[in-house]
Amino acid sequence: MEVLFTREVSFTHAGTPSGVLPVPFQPSVTLLSVSNVGLSFGATELFKNITFTVADGERWGIIGRNGAGKSSIFKIITGEYEPTVGSVARKPGLRHALLDQHRAFEGATTVWEAGAAAWRDVIDLEKHIAQQAMQLGEMSERVTDEFLERFGRDQERFADLGGYEYHSRVDAVLQGLGFDAEESKTRLVQTLSGGERGRVGLAAQLIAPADLLLLDEPTNHLDLDTTTWLQEWLGEAKETVIVVSHDRAFMDAVCTNIVHIEAKTSESYKGNYSQFVPQRAERRLTRERELEKQRAYVKKEEEYIRRNLAGVNSFQAKGKRKRLERLPRLAPPPGDPAAMSLRFDVSERGGDQVTTMKDLRVEVPGRVLVEDFTAVLRRNDFVALVGPNGAGKSSFIATILGDRTPAHGEVRVGGSITPAWFRQDLSDLPLRKSLADVIQEHRPTWSRGAVQNHLGAFGFSGDEVFREISTLSGGERARMALARMTLARANLLVLDEPTNHLDVENIEVLEDALDEYEGTVLLVSHDRAFLRQVATRVWSFEGNRLVDFDGPFDEWEADRARRSVGKR
Repeated sequence: MEVLFTREVSFTHAGTPSGVLPVPFQPSVTLLSVSNVGLSFGATELFKNITFTVADGERWGIIGRNGAGKSSIFKIITGEYEPTVGSVARKPGLRHALLDQHRAFEGATTVWEAGAAAWRDVIDLEKHIAQQAMQLGEMSERVTDEFLERFGRDQERFADLGGYEYHSRVDAVLQGLGFDAEESKTRLVQTLSGGERGRVGLAAQLIAPADLLLLDEPTNHLDLDTTTWLQEWLGEAKETVIVVSHDRAFMDAVCTNIVHIEAKTSESYKGNYSQFVPQRAERRLTRERELEKQRAYVKKEEEYIRRNLAGVNSFQAKGKRKRLERLPRLAPPPGDPAAMSLRFDVSERGGDQVTTMKDLRVEVPGRVLVEDFTAVLRRNDFVALVGPNGAGKSSFIATILGDRTPAHGEVRVGGSITPAWFRQDLSDLPLRKSLADVIQEHRPTWSRGAVQNHLGAFGFSGDEVFREISTLSGGERARMALARMTLARANLLVLDEPTNHLDVENIEVLEDALDEYEGTVLLVSHDRAFLRQVATRVWSFEGNRLVDFDGPFDEWEADRARRSVGKR
């Protein structure tokens, strides 16, 4: 389906040079229209009345709580799911690219082949043309007109399919996502880590010839540099994009529109995430005012009816009653279940020198991660530890907390310091225990009601508290880790990628909790909005050196940008 939009455009004579006609407005072409879509699984309704329209060149962000159905909307767009109600209209021949969550890269041996997976037919044609060229050389004067015609047709088709451009596209995207393009031609897929597989999958999606990119949490496996590259690439390529993300800085840089999934339905907004926030607040306020105005009107009319129904004005009272019965009643503004309630208390103040590192070296077999680092982590510091994926951030943290032995130098943690560690992989959660049992172990004197109340603050209610941790989703495990962490009453919080599995609302709750926290924080994150909000100091990896920047994250970003310009 193709829908054309028009708008009025006014021109002034002063603004139009003599003899030059103004450029007419080119209406946007609709690629996708989702209209009143609902999805149910049996008696369970996931969402309803989802409506938005994507025009060519727009970049939509889908936001909402974990479990709201954002990924299911992608499956409806691609046709994997049929909506229970409503309709999806796609531009004829619409090509979409969706990240392969299985990341099997079937048929690909090397990283380069995996990245170029969508061009497999073109690659096969390229090989066939190369074989024909060799045959042509061998045939010499014996070549036939039929062979030449077929060779010419194949070359023309190769050009039409983008065969002369795809090589540079594959190289550029792999390079931008942190892979050496030349090395990728020989590096085997089977040697990739989980995070690297995620980046290769994203590369394959970006490289694929498509009219519409469907990006599901694309920044999850990206560091600060590759995230910046991705948002710049999307802007310069003018791709049409629908993205599910909890990365507010990324959505600010990329999105032209937002669709917010809340209370099983959707609302659309023009602009990026920062522009969405005040718009949503204004809409809520307007609806609340309209609702209060209607309630006051209904109350006044009902009072009139009550006083006059049996009196001389009974005719008017009955008329008002009929009109009230037909009056469409306004609903309260939609709202999702509340985000978690989070507070980090400390049992004691702790000393001014939380952790002291002197001439510290951190190594893994065959590689030095950190060389000759000397610093003092001070009380009330909120330090952001930043660097490329694989730089050694988690190994550095493990060394500071005593899980690893320094290769050289020393680390001393203050005697009155109590640390609590949020691990990136959440591997310290006991998978075979129930949520309630884990909390009870940390608070053996608590009653069952107190345990349930504590877990309720983190979004676990009723019989959910008796679920095994192994059955929880990533977001639920992250909330459970925080629920347990608050019981430590630690004066040093070490947070390794705490926002990876949290939705935006819960990330903002975490920000508020850290804002009120009276201890010290060492933080690893790629969420720039989060880091800008909480970090007061930055330790950044530059090769195997850690550089200490004594200032907030946004100032570090500006300083880094200045230094980058100076190197050019």
